[in-house]
Amino acid sequence: MAEHEKFNFKTLDELRERIEELKVDIQLDEDTSILSTPVKIKGRTCSNRFAVLPMEGCDSETDGSPSALVKNRYERFFLGGSGLVWWEANAVVEEGKANEHQMMITPDNLPSFKALLEELKGKSLDKNGYAPISVLQLTHSGRYSRPHGHKAAPIIAQHDPILDPRVGLKGDEPVVSDEYLSSLPAYYAKSAELAREAGFDGVDVKACHRYLLSEILASHTREGSYGGSFENRIRLILDIIREIRRRVGDDFIIASRFNVFDAHPYPYGFGEDKDDMWRFDSTEPMELVRRMIKEGVSLLSNSAGNPYYIYPQVTRPFDLSSMGIPTPDEHPLESISRLFEFTEEIQKAAGDVPVIGNGYSWLRQFIPYAASANIRNGRCTMVGLGRSAIAYPDAPADVLSARMMDSRKCCITCSKCTQIMRDHGMTGCVVRNSGIYAELYRKYRKEAEERENG
Repeated sequence: MAEHEKFNFKTLDELRERIEELKVDIQLDEDTSILSTPVKIKGRTCSNRFAVLPMEGCDSETDGSPSALVKNRYERFFLGGSGLVWWEANAVVEEGKANEHQMMITPDNLPSFKALLEELKGKSLDKNGYAPISVLQLTHSGRYSRPHGHKAAPIIAQHDPILDPRVGLKGDEPVVSDEYLSSLPAYYAKSAELAREAGFDGVDVKACHRYLLSEILASHTREGSYGGSFENRIRLILDIIREIRRRVGDDFIIASRFNVFDAHPYPYGFGEDKDDMWRFDSTEPMELVRRMIKEGVSLLSNSAGNPYYIYPQVTRPFDLSSMGIPTPDEHPLESISRLFEFTEEIQKAAGDVPVIGNGYSWLRQFIPYAASANIRNGRCTMVGLGRSAIAYPDAPADVLSARMMDSRKCCITCSKCTQIMRDHGMTGCVVRNSGIYAELYRKYRKEAEERENG
């Protein structure tokens, strides 16, 4: 591994030289025309190869409906030129909310979601000539549940001696029952029905970043129907997919953004070698891909790691991390290469099912060249932008029109958006949207320090 380095590349040639020095598998292609080509997803046409990945704002109204900040963020996404907008984490049950301002579609607030989607689609049609495909992410926060105030209310699938203390668990609390877990497919399916009625094109069964379904996939030590064997650990996610498909029909997109690799020691992780948590074992993740597709999943996006633990670079390579997180002992290009390789393996296992790649933000203005190479070489179908989209939502429009990104508008991977979330605040880009979020960053940092100091 090479030492960590902040982004300091002025030209594409400088980046190429560093990639060659590190001997990492990152390819670059200056012909970006493939990014403007359409993609078919479950009978729908996605107008280009750009996707906004789900990045939670923690800023919905307390009933889960869209607030003014939510509306502002998604209007920027819809007008920014992406062919697909993957909406943020939407809780399927109240106790599974990660914060009291998490998005949550319900029968009572359905009209507000429907009105917002109609408005955004109309504006996008007027400006861009198309409306992006909309996918709503469905989630249960599990061990990271905090539905009310600042008090953690974890719901865990298994005890984890590394992660338990971080949410205030001593290790002897009861794990969630099989009966509770078996009730969840109906809640996911109900949320999917509401999403369809609101005008979404599909839903995502979220299974990443150590939220509940992600932890279930790694529950080697759990007893009962949802732990131990591979068949038991994938039971819940497949049951959810089947129930959603039964309730919404065949023409609705079911997606999954899931962890392919946890970077967490066995027997508490998924996708890693039993003897070395840093060695990827693709056996179970690729079989899960095949099983999900067999049950009707028609769109995939990989992730990895746990952004709430001490290795967030596995999830999202950065220049600066949030407070209390050590500097990684690897170069960001090595972290990016790992994510690209995961996506490539998933795309091979998925065949014709589109896979949206991730891990691009650190590359800044050179994102289009890496994305074009990966798509042209069959390593993924689309490029997903998360933090980058929050900072620079109109990057797709700039690329599709001028074939370039403006370095002055790019995400600088400073992790301040993550820090606001850690401080229990409403998040956004502190640097590029400072008029709103610089003040919020200071406010929530101060409140967090006051809580820490008693």
